[in-house]
Amino acid sequence: MRYPYELNLVGDAKATLQALIPLLRRKSDRSWREHVEEHVSSWWTTVQRTAMTSADPVNPMRIFWEFSQRIPSDAIVTADSGSAANWYARHVKFPAGVRGSLSGTLATMGPGVPYAIGAKWAHPERPAIAFVGDGAMQMNGLAELITIAKYWHRWADPRLVIAVLHNNDLNQVTWEMRAMQNSPKFPQSQDLPDVDYAAFARSLGLHGTNIDDPDALGGAWDQALGADRPTVLDVRCDPDVPPIPPHATYDQAKSLVEAVLGGDEDAKGFIKQGVKQKLQQYLPHEKQDRS
Repeated sequence: MRYPYELNLVGDAKATLQALIPLLRRKSDRSWREHVEEHVSSWWTTVQRTAMTSADPVNPMRIFWEFSQRIPSDAIVTADSGSAANWYARHVKFPAGVRGSLSGTLATMGPGVPYAIGAKWAHPERPAIAFVGDGAMQMNGLAELITIAKYWHRWADPRLVIAVLHNNDLNQVTWEMRAMQNSPKFPQSQDLPDVDYAAFARSLGLHGTNIDDPDALGGAWDQALGADRPTVLDVRCDPDVPPIPPHATYDQAKSLVEAVLGGDEDAKGFIKQGVKQKLQQYLPHEKQDRS
């Protein structure tokens, strides 16, 4: 889809790759591989630094980073479309045995919680974790909590954790408007009603935890991943933390500047966060243990 083909091979991926292995020649020059490994190591250092930068009140990246340090070896991890998918892709390191699901290039809004429910029916003995924005949670996630409350007793492993990125903003579209349409945030379409997602979960007999302190995230994950029933982590996130790509284009930067000049109400906050995040990419990096 994204790269021109020279030769098409049609077949089962595993069998096809096994057939190709004997035809490969190991290169004595390992410089390209070492170059890639060095950049990957540097990137994980950047990821940790950006996740640990301060925000108001919680840096959304830290939700994913803290989870990645505790990810169960047999977990099934889902992400909704939106900014949750950005942080899921950048910050969650999947060990062998962990499976993941998201809508991908379809960008369907609202599948994160249903994906996790489906995972629990397919593999009731495995923990499932869903990362969901508050827009998707209001679209159908709240209703799906009722489904979870009805059926969770049937699962061999009761753990299903839903981490809600609570920022009262349709955040991905807000940033797309800034970066691609030269437009400041349009509050009339982007602002969301404030809902206590954890309280709603508790009202259904599930666990619900409200978090507005980044230092409480680690302990909250520990409790949720060891709970005796499904849990909602309602995390108050800073909507001004920008999903800056590793290599932002000139046009994207130009569009963002024009959005600021256009009177974006959150300009001060996202400029501050953007500078802090980008700085982490250029500070000296120590080599990481590749194991």
